[in-house]
Amino acid sequence: MLTYDLSGNGKPMYEQLYDRIREDILTGKLLPDSKMPSKRMLAGNLGVSIITVENAYELLISEGYLYAVPKVGYYVENIADRSRRTGGHASGLNIAMPESETFLFDFSSNSSEPGSFPFSVWAKLMRETISCRETELLKVPPSGGIPELRAAIADYLSSFRGMSVDPDQIIVGAGTEYLYGLLIQLLGRDKTYCVENPGYRKIKQIYESNHVSCVPVEMDEKGLVVDRLLEQSAQIAHVSPTHHFPTGITMPASRRYELLRWADGDDDRYIIEDEYDSEFRMNGKPVPTLFSMDSGQKVIYMNTFSKSLTATIRISYMILPETLANLFYRNLDFYSCTVSTFEQYTLAEFIARGYFEKHINRMRLHYKRKREQVLRLIREIFTEQECRIIEKDSGLHFILEFHTSMGDRELEQELRRKKIRISAVTDYDMNPERRNVHQFILNYSGVDTERLKDALEEVRSCIVCS
Repeated sequence: MLTYDLSGNGKPMYEQLYDRIREDILTGKLLPDSKMPSKRMLAGNLGVSIITVENAYELLISEGYLYAVPKVGYYVENIADRSRRTGGHASGLNIAMPESETFLFDFSSNSSEPGSFPFSVWAKLMRETISCRETELLKVPPSGGIPELRAAIADYLSSFRGMSVDPDQIIVGAGTEYLYGLLIQLLGRDKTYCVENPGYRKIKQIYESNHVSCVPVEMDEKGLVVDRLLEQSAQIAHVSPTHHFPTGITMPASRRYELLRWADGDDDRYIIEDEYDSEFRMNGKPVPTLFSMDSGQKVIYMNTFSKSLTATIRISYMILPETLANLFYRNLDFYSCTVSTFEQYTLAEFIARGYFEKHINRMRLHYKRKREQVLRLIREIFTEQECRIIEKDSGLHFILEFHTSMGDRELEQELRRKKIRISAVTDYDMNPERRNVHQFILNYSGVDTERLKDALEEVRSCIVCS
């Protein structure tokens, strides 16, 4: 007969009994298909009411730990791999989780500094949102995002990027990866998509995981080479003309118009303009977007708040030409918006009240000072014969070209042994055969300037001794 101590712990008697029987089933003390005591017998043995036992049994049946045979009694369910379970949760499973390596210093990290996010303002707006929008917060938002956020984004782009955008053209989503998936469904899997090479490998991986033909296209000093698009018979060109990663190239107007002429040459051709980190242009006026220059409804504009606010906020948006916007709402409107309404309303107020503009201005000044500090430190440690700095007027990274006999991968591995992570430009080359160019990326947005000197000296010791 089962005997349990059901005194104390504050839980109702039937829950305590449920917990003890469930534990005995999971640990194997109660074997599969073994018969349980009747409700009356167990109640009498434990000194509790029959209702207590009945409630515990019913809960165990509803969760699949017991089963009842009419007019016969209650039995223990056969739960597989009982010996590998503890407290109802699987443990010891052979799941190969990706290993994360710990570095003392990381030149490649694009993380934001903890002090850069406007927590106090965001918290205030979030509280206001919860207090004043109880009804709206519990409604399912439109598939493209709430109207208030789309209107705020359109107003911001009009004021600060000179873009004329109807809010209904804007589609909000949780990260650009999700939006790429929507675009593939809009544009078709039968198209050839081209990405810049070198470039951000994840974009190519996302296209290929969606069963799309994706081809890397070579670049020159002006950006993606349009003739290569013609050679590949491409229909979709995915480019980052304002500040290319990793080279830092800003596409000049002549190449932009050449790219637009290519898109106008066929009804199936479109340009995806990725403006990641475009807000951080340190000198001069912002470069007009391809979207603004386009008169043929051929450019899809994409941007994200991941770099301007924080990567963990996971709010991005795309602006579709009128024909594609109508196609989206006709064919894909069944998709739910993937961004929480709590965050959408908060971000809408953050932009509409001018906090976003103030934040960008503050961060642009901060990053400009930090950039100068980092550059000054590099020039103190390396001679001109040892290191050449390749920098542009925008973005949050630049390139260091080291004069060394070490191969790109060899230098990376040597520094990795010292717990320092650095990425070569050739790491982003998607051709099978990669040549050494001795160019490495320094992403300074999240770099710890107090420890940067020691890390740079370690890099110098490697290249000088090679």
